[in-house]
Amino acid sequence: MVTNNLETLGYRLSLNIEQMEDGSYMATSPDLEGFLVLAETIDEVLQLAPNVARTLIETMLEEGIEPKIQREEFRFPVKIEMLVA
Repeated sequence: MVTNNLETLGYRLSLNIEQMEDGSYMATSPDLEGFLVLAETIDEVLQLAPNVARTLIETMLEEGIEPKIQREEFRFPVKIEMLVA
């Protein structure tokens, strides 16, 4: 079943992904201080990134630190851009 126009709250996060000298990949985000993902492939970076960001944001909130990134409301369907190489 496809649900349209379902509203929810989430965070929009930009990622900067760099290839390291050893061939692995590192992702950081200008939107979320402390965000860092290291992985063997870009696919793995993209799989790990949401949980890493969620955990970091939850930890910051638990410690009384307000993330500089704001929650925003979005509706399904969601448009997502994807890079295919």
